Amino acid sequence: MKRTTEELIQSDLQHVWHPCSQMKDYELLKPAVIERGQGVWLYDRDGKAYLDIVSSWWCNLLGHCNPGISKAIQQQLDQLEHVIFANFTHEPAITLCEQLLKILPAGLTRFNFSDNGSAAVECALKMSFQYQNQTGHPEKTRFFCLSDGYHGETIGALSVGTMDLYAKLYQPMLMDTIRIEAPDCYRCPYGQNRDTCQTPCFEKAEQAFAQYASQCCAMIVEPLLQGSAGMRIYPAQYLQKLRKLCDQYDVLLIADEIATGFGRTGKMFAFDHAGVSPDIMCLSKGLTGGYLPMAITVTTEQVYDAFYADYNEGKAFLHSHTYSGNPLGCAAALAVQAQLQDGTILQQAAKRAAYLTQRLQEALGQHPHIGEIRHIGLIHAMELVVDRETKEGYDSSLRMGYQIYNKALEKGLLLRPLGNVLYFNPPLIINEQEIDQAVAWCKEAVEEVLGN
Repeated sequence: MKRTTEELIQSDLQHVWHPCSQMKDYELLKPAVIERGQGVWLYDRDGKAYLDIVSSWWCNLLGHCNPGISKAIQQQLDQLEHVIFANFTHEPAITLCEQLLKILPAGLTRFNFSDNGSAAVECALKMSFQYQNQTGHPEKTRFFCLSDGYHGETIGALSVGTMDLYAKLYQPMLMDTIRIEAPDCYRCPYGQNRDTCQTPCFEKAEQAFAQYASQCCAMIVEPLLQGSAGMRIYPAQYLQKLRKLCDQYDVLLIADEIATGFGRTGKMFAFDHAGVSPDIMCLSKGLTGGYLPMAITVTTEQVYDAFYADYNEGKAFLHSHTYSGNPLGCAAALAVQAQLQDGTILQQAAKRAAYLTQRLQEALGQHPHIGEIRHIGLIHAMELVVDRETKEGYDSSLRMGYQIYNKALEKGLLLRPLGNVLYFNPPLIINEQEIDQAVAWCKEAVEEVLGN
């Protein structure tokens, strides 16, 4: 007998521990039981539609139940579901590497597969640590990272992530890293504008490198967009300067493109805006279109060569994941690449991004409690403030973003906040009618909580 929605919810609350949630909240705001998805829409068991404006945690790149991706996985499922990836390989993985080589920043040529973004970051950290050890710099054991950064939830990833919300409790378990004050273009202490400045804030990085670079093997960065910090956007010039600084001090540069890759920022990768390449790049989320967990850590021939030797020299990278190179994930990723290949989707997304900017500005640009609407590609973020002039944010205990989230959810908009920041990060295939609906519901929710 088919269970009722209420029965499923009660069973969920008895057994499931949901991620990044205070489960006590679920006593009042029960989980929605989603039955199916299509495009930018999710549908629960009672037929209610939700516009997934956050791409289900930023991973749904080309829409739910995308026919091309679904078909590719189905075909692969009948041929090979998984195989050990040590001393065995398969065509989907090989072909995926060949396809990614065509679009990655120059010099990134070696692919190490894992199964989620945090794992890709852990791989990058271990890879850079071992690289320095095997190239004559065993003293380089620490990492540079930006303040307010986020790179995942595993211990290494938390160590180079610097948001207290996620990491503070675990501090006794974490590595000792060097935190560099990140650009904060909305509340710029230098009084500059992100569109015209020469990144004077970069002096913080220069000072840190001058003092600590001799101890550090790598610098990890979320390029152009610090996502969990509230979709903070900073200039591409910062990456250009960082590339030169890393070269000067023999520090590897790790790009965490897990959230920014595959067109999210308007170009295929955020580093493309800067015209420079990192030494290591972490990929996940949109890699498979949000269908299956898969990640890749990509690096250069120079890094790879430091591990290439006779086995008894002990230089091999003895790092592995059971589902490395999973054929189903590779099939999904290849289907994503097939759809992105001719550039049509990115071109259309650029038009939609401009349209979304216009509509949000018209709807909320003058709202007394929206301090800034910032954007890069289709990603748009609205910062909630007590006062536009002082840029004072709401006390976190008020949970203003969460209150607006609740109102939006009632209307059918999945608008999960980042503290005092509301954001849109929709699938690249969203259309203007869907944008209009999302903006209208967002405006209604904001005004019901904050007035107009």
